Amino acid sequence: MLSLTGLEVAYGGIRAVKGIDLEVRERELVTLIGANGAGKTTTLKALAGWLRPARGSVRYEGRDITGKPAHELVAMGLALVPEGRGVFGRLTVAENLAMGAYTRRDAGVAADYDRAYALFPRLAERRKQLAGTLSGGEQQMLAIARALMSRPRLLLLDEPSMGLAPIMVQKIFETIKAVAAEGVTLLLVEQNAKLALEICSRGYVMESGEIVLADSADALLVNPQVRRAYLGE
Repeated sequence: MLSLTGLEVAYGGIRAVKGIDLEVRERELVTLIGANGAGKTTTLKALAGWLRPARGSVRYEGRDITGKPAHELVAMGLALVPEGRGVFGRLTVAENLAMGAYTRRDAGVAADYDRAYALFPRLAERRKQLAGTLSGGEQQMLAIARALMSRPRLLLLDEPSMGLAPIMVQKIFETIKAVAAEGVTLLLVEQNAKLALEICSRGYVMESGEIVLADSADALLVNPQVRRAYLGE
């Protein structure tokens, strides 16, 4: 469904992503792990059309989407839940969800509101509340629900557990598994490497802008290098 070939992304003269190859197959749940500053978020932003690659190519469902802007990619079924949530603080929960469906003109939008509220009952209780007044966990729920309102076939998730209490992290990861079970393909960037590898089928390890390991999630969980660097052992 998604393939990167020789992807490079630069900020000025600094190469943040240094020619990586990566692929995600349809209906897979794949994780990209690494330390802060490794280039993970930059990679997702380039995939989602937020940054233009300096070199290399990005293909999605067989089409070259290198450098396409974000709004076109959302309409093609590719959505990003950004690091830091990025909700519209002065809009209500319901209005944020409406923004997620902005590119759609089909008759299924109303049903997807119900789906969002079923996934996150707390959002249903707060549908008229301003998003900026929600807790961090509630804002993360809203960011995921808003992305799902675009009805993506490929969902990119950037650090969904960051700054959340353990019970909220558990809820978010249960939701990620539920979304994957519905057939949505996911690429997950996550600081909690153990949790990410436990729910994913494959993983990539990124260091200093390069992919240094790629394997099944089970193999990465027992890899001594991964265990030392990312699992606290």
